[in-house]
Amino acid sequence: MSVAVVVLAAVAGGLFGGRVLAGQDSLDDQYDTFTTALAAIETTYVGEADSEQLVYRAIGGMLQTLDPHSSFMDPRSYAQLRERQEGRYYGLGISINVIDGGITVMNLFEGSPAYRQGIRRGDVIARISGEDATGITSQEAVNQLRGPKGSTVMVSIRRRGYDELIDLEVERDEIHIPTVEGAFMVDESIGYVRLGDFSETSSAELREALAKLDELGMERLLLDLRDNPGGPLDQAIRVSNEFLPRGDLIVYTRGRIQNSDQDYHARDDGDHMDIPLVVLVNRNSASASEIVSGAIQDHDRGLVVGETTFGKALVQSIYRVSQEAGLALTTARYYTPSGRMIQRPWDDAFDEYLTYSLRDQEPAPRDMSERRFTDSGREVYGGGGVEPDHFMAGPIDGFDPSDFGRLLAARQEFAFYAERFLAVGDNRIQAVGRDRRYVSPGFEIDDEMLAEFRTQLETRGLTVEDEAFAENLDFIKAKLHFEIDLALFGVEEARRNLTFSDPQAQFALTQFDEAERLLEVSRGGAVVASR
Repeated sequence: MSVAVVVLAAVAGGLFGGRVLAGQDSLDDQYDTFTTALAAIETTYVGEADSEQLVYRAIGGMLQTLDPHSSFMDPRSYAQLRERQEGRYYGLGISINVIDGGITVMNLFEGSPAYRQGIRRGDVIARISGEDATGITSQEAVNQLRGPKGSTVMVSIRRRGYDELIDLEVERDEIHIPTVEGAFMVDESIGYVRLGDFSETSSAELREALAKLDELGMERLLLDLRDNPGGPLDQAIRVSNEFLPRGDLIVYTRGRIQNSDQDYHARDDGDHMDIPLVVLVNRNSASASEIVSGAIQDHDRGLVVGETTFGKALVQSIYRVSQEAGLALTTARYYTPSGRMIQRPWDDAFDEYLTYSLRDQEPAPRDMSERRFTDSGREVYGGGGVEPDHFMAGPIDGFDPSDFGRLLAARQEFAFYAERFLAVGDNRIQAVGRDRRYVSPGFEIDDEMLAEFRTQLETRGLTVEDEAFAENLDFIKAKLHFEIDLALFGVEEARRNLTFSDPQAQFALTQFDEAERLLEVSRGGAVVASR
């Protein structure tokens, strides 16, 4: 029962501070009801009851009745949130999950200790420090793999196509989690930057990426915010400020708690406020990425291209409710500079809301009460995400595949195929493997690869019809190339090559003449017609 008292008191203190609460007697009665129920469970329930887990679940259930984004975070989830926000931690530089009882590497960061030692996505960590890792939880594995900077850990990995375990000693280091996932020149004048997430380092990463492209002669910019789930509000403001003049309103928030009513303006002239800009978004662009795209659109600063964004305009404040657990509570709503509140409505069970990105988008009737105007008088609408200036479907890396293509992506078939490849000259792993294929940067997906991939699909239980395979051929080739590039040559090489086949990106690149005209409007030129 003491756990409940501590946790609930921490919630109250975090949310309300020392203010006198209205209806304090009623709230005390509710506390008594909860603690009495918990005490009854602890003392009389026929089975074992973990008080901490009971409290965690009770808080989680309470928050789930409020809105889709208020949530409770157990110690693991809370630690992951803090790592994502801070953009760093100490360890090997991998993300893992338990698949069929094996600790499987799902992703790793370039330049990390694991990357330098040759660990690959898809590897299974069979032993940690000489102990069998089969059957342990992912959290138990994380606890063993992480440690002080400079310390080492022995891991034995099982890799498809290798007969023996591969033993590696890996030195732990500080891991930086990058949010810029590629910055390169598409041609002599157009630069491309993909911002895949927001953390406390995002604005600094973006400035560094843009400075690199400036040196390479960038005159126009394609900013890719697709699949960006958002992050800290201050980073959304700083990223927006990079493209806006001093004084422009970027976003404003309205809520109940002290200081939640705030207007956020550009504090300085952005270093790239005079460059033609096209922003790519899709149905999974949410929160902070919608703040950026909404501000760019409302000030006529650039064109927004792609799909209607997710529509998440609720601001969460993070409260620590114990030493290791926390909660994200919605404390405000945010509005774009024109006054749009782009939050999509939700149903009682949140089902329709949370599955939004799984459904194809269809034009919906516009609610005239949500109509607003950009600086130049163009019509924009709230009530459900940022609507692009030019719509083009492309939910998976800019492609809009058929159900068969989407199934291949959902089953991770492309990444699974990529596991059989090695980069020419990569000697980090000396173990003997079977059926290895070597490729160099700039390779092509040939007919032999396509035949191998098709055989893989059939071996793994999929029925492959000629018509379906042919219909998705461009998507299949692009994704195979991307996953092999990602595994062997890094995210920037993978993104660079994908951009040249990505239909959404290629369409966006044709819009720079209009983006340049819009830039003149934002500088004080003639008013353009409404969209």
